[in-house]
Amino acid sequence: MNRLPLNFACWDYDRMRPLMDGRVQVDGVALNFLNLPVEETFFRMARYREFEVSEMSLSSYCISLSKPEKPFIAIPVYPSRFFRHSCIYVNANSGIKTPKDLIGKRIASPEYQMTAPVWIRGILSDHYGVPVDAQPYLFGGEEETGRIEKIKLTLPDNFKVSPIGPDQTLSQMLYDGELDALYTARMPSTYLKGDGKVVRLFENYQEVERNYFNETGIFPIMHVVVIRRDVYEANRWVAQSLMKAFLEAKKIAYHDLYETAALKTMLPWLTAHVEDAKKLFGDDWWSYGLEGNMKALETFTRYHHEQGLSPKKLEVSDLFAPEALEFFKI
Repeated sequence: MNRLPLNFACWDYDRMRPLMDGRVQVDGVALNFLNLPVEETFFRMARYREFEVSEMSLSSYCISLSKPEKPFIAIPVYPSRFFRHSCIYVNANSGIKTPKDLIGKRIASPEYQMTAPVWIRGILSDHYGVPVDAQPYLFGGEEETGRIEKIKLTLPDNFKVSPIGPDQTLSQMLYDGELDALYTARMPSTYLKGDGKVVRLFENYQEVERNYFNETGIFPIMHVVVIRRDVYEANRWVAQSLMKAFLEAKKIAYHDLYETAALKTMLPWLTAHVEDAKKLFGDDWWSYGLEGNMKALETFTRYHHEQGLSPKKLEVSDLFAPEALEFFKI
């Protein structure tokens, strides 16, 4: 029987590795796993729609739903989740000591529409009283010159977003004091220098993020898996086939993390980390689907609209292929 060939672009996360090495097969599909860093995957899929299936920024996906052709349909698989309080970097001489000190400062992100800064701006607004339109924003390459917004944005007039110079990078600008703060997913190289010129706003970020989870129950979702809509419309069955495979691969990843005969990951107290995660989040702390994720998705879609990226607040029920939301029972 012929299997449908699908190219799947995604990073090599532990929860994806069983799909990479063939331990998990996708029903009816010959999956070609393309192990690519997220920036490359997102750029190539958003600009050129090169892959049949790919990992995608949740924000970029939400923007795509406002396009007339709606080029993608997602399934509720979340390759990346991340608390982002740790991802607010400031110049040590900027005078920024508390979140409210960010108001009116020179702030940038690699792209305004990136999922991580959407979460950061929303959290700062909801929990620290920093309005999302309190100042203009800059964007550009963090470590390399010439980065642009991969998706053309049309923002309300109260949001001012501008590119940095063609020879500038955000990491160096932050270090030199040309920026006061940087909201970013990747740790900037100038922070890694460790000389104290670039610091985190929340140096006690783990405590802050635990408190945030205890208060909200949200483990922020960064990425989803999308199917190119033409592929989906021609083969609606692939949504559930993929969903089943991703769930099985995640199950294997959980097992590997809690293997005590020998550590499969180079963390000395990995077992303790797993047990700590279970106490805080429950057994399925990286859950897929809608159950347990509605508040995170509702909050993100609200942030997306409040920050001018969605013309209206998206309904969570409209984000995902219906075939990936239900399973048969015996």
